[in-house]
Amino acid sequence: MLFMGIETSCDDTSVAIYDNNLGILCNNIYTQKIHSKYGGVVPELAARNHLKIIIPLIKKTLFKIKKNLSDINAIAYTSGPGQINSLIIGAIISHTLAFSLNIPIIPVNHMEGHLFSIMLQKNKPTYPFIGLLISGGHTQLIYTSKFGEYKILGKNIDDAVGETLDKISKLLGLDYPGGKNLFKLSKYGTPKKFVFPRPMILKKNNLNFSFSGLKTFVINFIKKQNLKNFKIRADIACALEDAVIETLYIKSLRALKKYNINQLIIAGGVSANIKLRIFLHKKLKKHNIKLFYSNKKLCTDNAAMIAYIGAKNFSPKNKKYILKNIYINSKLSLEDKI
Repeated sequence: MLFMGIETSCDDTSVAIYDNNLGILCNNIYTQKIHSKYGGVVPELAARNHLKIIIPLIKKTLFKIKKNLSDINAIAYTSGPGQINSLIIGAIISHTLAFSLNIPIIPVNHMEGHLFSIMLQKNKPTYPFIGLLISGGHTQLIYTSKFGEYKILGKNIDDAVGETLDKISKLLGLDYPGGKNLFKLSKYGTPKKFVFPRPMILKKNNLNFSFSGLKTFVINFIKKQNLKNFKIRADIACALEDAVIETLYIKSLRALKKYNINQLIIAGGVSANIKLRIFLHKKLKKHNIKLFYSNKKLCTDNAAMIAYIGAKNFSPKNKKYILKNIYINSKLSLEDKI
């Protein structure tokens, strides 16, 4: 069977085709450049650009694998969490296509897609494992006993990792996307020149994350510095990166030890950071814990992971529409229910 995945949760428009026998056949991602002009995603502009690009992208995807719309057996789309304006575009296009083709439509939880993006790699974890989801809007530790059965061990109670990095990068005069450019700047910094707090690490039973305090500390620190000096800016970026990485490691290790799990997967946009991967690999190896992560194209918002979850949730009993409530069954980000 061929599953089409459609992802429009934020500023990336993506269309993918997944074959439940062969895997991902095509995964096209279009990243909107216009938001760099404003230093962040403008929801209305994002939605308008999704509407402009999504049909040509669907055609391009089908053309690339030499298939027609009539060859598609089901459509999976991101139903949330995300920017509501952008989500609506994906939902309307997906439902319209599914209705016209008389094929199943499968709503997919965006975070569940990130969690299982690792399953599209050759090197996969076995169950159970713990997932560390780190993106612009979410920082979560999730115990995964099997597909469809999850327990949220910890989550961000205020700013997520990605939000914090984006806000500080803007103060450092960096272009959007902030987190990515901040990591580039940090390479020129001197390690431990500045040392920033590691938030919420004292209470050993608390696996939640809070980065608003770290953000405020760094903002106040920046106000006292000469930001015209490139080296100072690089040292600040390096110190912030180190604080975030070590905090994520400490929390993850506590969760792994508490539940006696020896496998950690990291997913989401921030998981593409090379320094984070190297740090976690070295540290976790000492505890005989395996680290898993996806290639960079699968770390960002993409339709391949959406199509995969759609295939996993497909039920041949429902010939026309799949109405399974992903939010309830996956227990991921209930507060973001659309």
